[in-house]
Amino acid sequence: MPSRIFCVILFALTFNLPVAGRADYVPGRIKVPEPRREFRAAWIATVHNLDWPSTYTLSPQQQRAEMIGLLDLAAASGLNAVIFQVRTECDAFYKSSLEPWSFFLTGQMGVGPSDGYDPLTFAVQEAHRRGIELHAWFNPFRASATERSSKSAKHITKTHSTLMLASGTMKWGNPGSDFIRQRAIDVMVDVARRYDVDGIHIDDYFYPYPKTSGGKVYDQFDDSASFRAYQSKGGKLNVRDWRRSNINSFVSSLYSSVKSTKSWVDVGISPFGIWRPGYPSSVAAGLDAYDHIFADSRYWLNQGWLDYFSPQLYWRIEPSDQSFTALYQWWTGENKKGRHLWPGIASSRILSSEDKGRPSSETIRQIEVTRQTPSPSGPGHLHWSIEAIKKDRGGLRAKLKEIYAETALPPASPWLGSAAPGPVYVAPAEQKGGLHLTFKPAPDARWRIIQVQNGNSWTTLRAIPAGQETFQFTTAPAAVSIRHMGPTGILSVPTVLVRK
Repeated sequence: MPSRIFCVILFALTFNLPVAGRADYVPGRIKVPEPRREFRAAWIATVHNLDWPSTYTLSPQQQRAEMIGLLDLAAASGLNAVIFQVRTECDAFYKSSLEPWSFFLTGQMGVGPSDGYDPLTFAVQEAHRRGIELHAWFNPFRASATERSSKSAKHITKTHSTLMLASGTMKWGNPGSDFIRQRAIDVMVDVARRYDVDGIHIDDYFYPYPKTSGGKVYDQFDDSASFRAYQSKGGKLNVRDWRRSNINSFVSSLYSSVKSTKSWVDVGISPFGIWRPGYPSSVAAGLDAYDHIFADSRYWLNQGWLDYFSPQLYWRIEPSDQSFTALYQWWTGENKKGRHLWPGIASSRILSSEDKGRPSSETIRQIEVTRQTPSPSGPGHLHWSIEAIKKDRGGLRAKLKEIYAETALPPASPWLGSAAPGPVYVAPAEQKGGLHLTFKPAPDARWRIIQVQNGNSWTTLRAIPAGQETFQFTTAPAAVSIRHMGPTGILSVPTVLVRK
């Protein structure tokens, strides 16, 4: 492009201010580096009040304060996403016409916060203010996680009791029921439609986990009546293939349903980390997720029925029989559609009774493994859970500060849309001893990405919501680059301002 035309376009990206308020900044033709990409997330579990709220006796004000504390911690630690559990046992941590308020929120299922606030709306807004994506996390089939709570009259265990499976002390919505599968999908689509979430996320609970006795594994439920009904309609699959077919159908339908609602909202799945014992050949496991909980997660990844895949690789890099590295590399080879492969890392096992002596350096080494062999759009990982960061297990925070020294954006998902948003239109002004930026609205953008030149290097700041109208620097930097980031993570061309 001829230099003169280039400058004309750059000047068009700033709009006029009165002379007295105009900053000494002009459009600049400077090469700006691409921001680093890495998904850095932590789960926030609500079941049994694991992470939030710390107890169901908290007041709404205390709940909000705790959530702000967790999100401040996430931002200070360098995270750019949280996975917030909003459905633990066919309940809701948000206003829903489909399911009752959670027992773990107020101590009484069906009773919401006393001041009427919506925890999911609040968490989304506060996360976005801090440049953090919020993914809503659902347990699709568990209907009762605790016997402590008396279930609401509107709870599914009351309204559809014949569709429940007993599993130890818990109840499970029968995945063989068309209604149960569709209800779970309807709940997730409802949230995707009504809330400004960045992703829909499900975990590893499909059919109930089995019980083990005398070295043998047994199904912990009885779905024989449902299977007989399937056979009576001409079904030809054996019972175990039929169960896998139910889950495959659910995963496929969930993905297509979310995409038809908001195509850019990520769908993430976090299954048990080992597909089957012997895959790869060095790996041994007592649980066969394929045959025991009927989760053919390799098939879902191969089919591309998800946008990010987060197998729970909760083991150490050594020894080899359940090696984090071996499993991660095997899953990388199964990523036929080039989706995001962002494994779950068991940071909560640092110095725990579950894994005695596990150092925090294990988490850092595992992050480095994902960076050495990233998925096509960029690496990523999820910490189980934010509790490990909150308690600073093994000095984890200092180590994360070092490995997260450079701010990162979540990798783009070009298969969900590759069009770049329009450029940033900005008015710079001197204000309060620093640079003040005023932006024009950008309906096709989700975030604004600001980079600042320091000598010969550039620093990426935390993302700000595209709806934020202004940004204030406390100083007057030598040069600033601003870009829009669209909902699928695609960046606009940079608008560069250089101090005269």
